[in-house]
Amino acid sequence: MDAYADLVFLGGRVVTVDAEFSVASVLAVTGGVISAVGERDDVAPLVGPGTRVIDLRGATLLPGINDSHLHGCAFGMATPPLSLDVGHPAVSSVADVAEAVREAAGRVPDGQWITGHGWDTGYLDECVLDPSRLPSRRDLDAVSPDSPVVLYSFSGHATWVNSKALELIGIDRHTVAPSGGAIVVDETGEPTGLLHEGAQALVQNALPPLSRQERTDAIRSALATLARLGVTSYTEPGLGPGGDGIMRGALGAETLDVYRRLLADGELTARVGVLLLPSGMASTAEEFTRTLTALADSGDADPRRLAIHGVKIFADGVVPNKTAWMHEPYVGGGCGSLCVGGETDAERVREIDAMIRHAHAAGYQLGVHVTGDRGIDTVVDAFAAAMAEHPRPDARHYVIHGDFLTAHSMKVLAEHGFGVNMNPTIKWTVADMEEAFVGAGRAAYAWPYRDAIDAGVRVASGSDAPVTYPDWRQGVATMVLRESKAAGRVSGPEQRIGLAEAIRTYTIDAAWQDFADDWKGSLEPGKAADLCVLDGDLLTADPHDIPEMPVVLTVVDGQVVHDALRD
Repeated sequence: MDAYADLVFLGGRVVTVDAEFSVASVLAVTGGVISAVGERDDVAPLVGPGTRVIDLRGATLLPGINDSHLHGCAFGMATPPLSLDVGHPAVSSVADVAEAVREAAGRVPDGQWITGHGWDTGYLDECVLDPSRLPSRRDLDAVSPDSPVVLYSFSGHATWVNSKALELIGIDRHTVAPSGGAIVVDETGEPTGLLHEGAQALVQNALPPLSRQERTDAIRSALATLARLGVTSYTEPGLGPGGDGIMRGALGAETLDVYRRLLADGELTARVGVLLLPSGMASTAEEFTRTLTALADSGDADPRRLAIHGVKIFADGVVPNKTAWMHEPYVGGGCGSLCVGGETDAERVREIDAMIRHAHAAGYQLGVHVTGDRGIDTVVDAFAAAMAEHPRPDARHYVIHGDFLTAHSMKVLAEHGFGVNMNPTIKWTVADMEEAFVGAGRAAYAWPYRDAIDAGVRVASGSDAPVTYPDWRQGVATMVLRESKAAGRVSGPEQRIGLAEAIRTYTIDAAWQDFADDWKGSLEPGKAADLCVLDGDLLTADPHDIPEMPVVLTVVDGQVVHDALRD
């Protein structure tokens, strides 16, 4: 025997997520690599005096969870103690939000910026009772007249500010919103304090940028939370100049430098894949191309721990803001549009085509934020056109979100070996509110997991944290049940998928998105020892109980990063 195992697991359900989704009873780890999977006799010779033998006692051992769309630095910045929690269930009304701001204003000196994250009109009583009732600066002015307040919506596509913030930013009735953005005004033409899409950059440009220490603290906070959840890999979808105006630059280029330092210092307790973000919303193809050309990948010491995979592009907005580009009108009218530069739909299509063509020809993987069905068709057709012009084996481009993926887009994605990155925890969160925007039929269809998998599309799942909390257990339950967060009602039962399929979206198929399915994402000998132990038998559990099943152990590259078994 060349070496004894460092870790041996026995007495539980070892869910391998191999091609057959086979289940074993023991697993051994040696030197950061899975050295044996099978039955007790297969690992007995590997147990030595220094081996930690873990009796699972019926628990479930899974591949480490790969959250394939998670803004790590932004998630850390958006959660306490670095930000106010103004999301459900912490608050249930506009009055609750105001009270949280009042308390914060009492703790900080006058003039200091107060930030919060997570508000959602679908969970604010006043807005639910009267859909025309929207958050306003007046809701915040009485509780914080002297300190500017900036509250980010759960989606990241709307910002709510008070009058003091508007004053400091320099927004008034004469301010023109940037292309692709909107400054919401009242019947008199005065700004209400709501800013949508690209107009949010006006706020970000006025805020003091995050310091290097703040970025470091935010990522450390995120890593600690992810370890407790069993997340061993995630995609940081968009770091670069285009992120300088998002959440005080949490998605800016400096954040990538912080990740590199954490890696060098041995503090990066999850594997991180990065998409570069050359330009933000309302970008032109010329700006995108110029910036992408100037970006340089300096290389990383360990590309299995931190790697740049590709480039992110914003193509449209989100359904609750009616900025996703749809084939059919929203309830109340309008179809949204692409959010890139251009005065007409045709001009904007040419711009997005040029961006995709350039990044593809440069050899990058493309992840494109697009949620509306017309926007998705446009992006997917652009993927195919770029591939025809510059054939590339295994490009693995993918649609980010893909809320209203069409049969046409599924067919094209499958034919070219492209993928889609869906968000079950967002489906869970917004299922009850989307009917007001797109009607019952389209709302139920949103995030069509069943159709996409049946069409042969590679489907990965991500939380889009801080848009939703990065709890894959809730994501799995939602894919299996299609039940909503607020009412618990079923939304699109025909799009349910099985438990094994749901687990694959968070493991081997997410690893495929990372170009890493040959060395992570399943529990097979020779693969990286990224592991998650869930207390109880996941395979026989009632899906409703899955979100409450504790994660008791997390292992990254053979190293234990979360251990409730010894607590």
